[in-house]
Amino acid sequence: MRGAGALVFLIVFFVLLFATLAMPDIPPGKQIYGALGVAETDYPVLGVSATSLIEAIFNGVVYGIIAWLIFTFGSMAMRKKPQPQQPAQPQQTQTI
Repeated sequence: MRGAGALVFLIVFFVLLFATLAMPDIPPGKQIYGALGVAETDYPVLGVSATSLIEAIFNGVVYGIIAWLIFTFGSMAMRKKPQPQQPAQPQQTQTI
């Protein structure tokens, strides 16, 4: 199960990448791009404006990391289930 976390990240990354390209107002990509102070451009990269592609990549990375963390901590919690404790045996005292 070593590569399962990477697979979760990649699936969420690509889903959010394509979703952001379809609906560019999904946060936080636009906010991160604006915070960098880089000028917006309409230069096409693979038929999409460079600004939209960068915002989509930011969204994919942010949500991919969040999904990966949730998956990692969830799988760790599932593996470390507490063992049921056995009731303590009462001490028997010897009487003479």
